[in-house]
Amino acid sequence: MNSNIVEEFNDYRSKMNDKIMASNNKIIKRIFNLDTNAYQDGSLPESTKEMLGLACSMVLRCDDCVRYHLGKCYELGITTDEVQEIFSIATLIGGTIVVPHLRRAVEYWEALSQSPKS
Repeated sequence: MNSNIVEEFNDYRSKMNDKIMASNNKIIKRIFNLDTNAYQDGSLPESTKEMLGLACSMVLRCDDCVRYHLGKCYELGITTDEVQEIFSIATLIGGTIVVPHLRRAVEYWEALSQSPKS
């Protein structure tokens, strides 16, 4: 397994987000802001929203989104057992086409679990 998978993803995401935000595009900035605000505590706690985001991202087959939400779940203290249940529900809903994304999600979660918490 790539021991730098988490660091590589976070570095690339940060670098590209900086470039995107530097364009000073009002619509993109508003979309990013809406995304940030949507995941804050509300009627549902942030952790529940991140778990929902993870399941939806798996069903939509967005590996970058899956990695992002796995990272947030890890930061928020979501357990491996909880993540495995999220994986099972997402795979059930999304069907077998989700299995390749499930494999990469398991790999990424293992890498997160072996890294120190930020």
